[in-house]
Amino acid sequence: MKIEFIGPASLGESQSVIYSAMLDGRPLACHFSYELLEDLDPDSLLGDPLEHFAKHQLKLLSIAEQKILNGHAHNGKIEIYSGDLPAD
Repeated sequence: MKIEFIGPASLGESQSVIYSAMLDGRPLACHFSYELLEDLDPDSLLGDPLEHFAKHQLKLLSIAEQKILNGHAHNGKIEIYSGDLPAD
């Protein structure tokens, strides 16, 4: 399985963030929910979701990669929610 995160990040519906990737040479949209962005850093004031995504991009893409490797990508899309955050 070959995963390439190619970006760029763009604003999706309901203030979510979409990040483009390729999975085995096919397009894959990684959808990061607004709630995930809020819960990732609750002490940080969330203004622009794209700025907040950029601040935590490596951690968010790592979570997306793990979900992809676990087989959760379907129909060219993967959804990443607050419940996907690792327990601290």
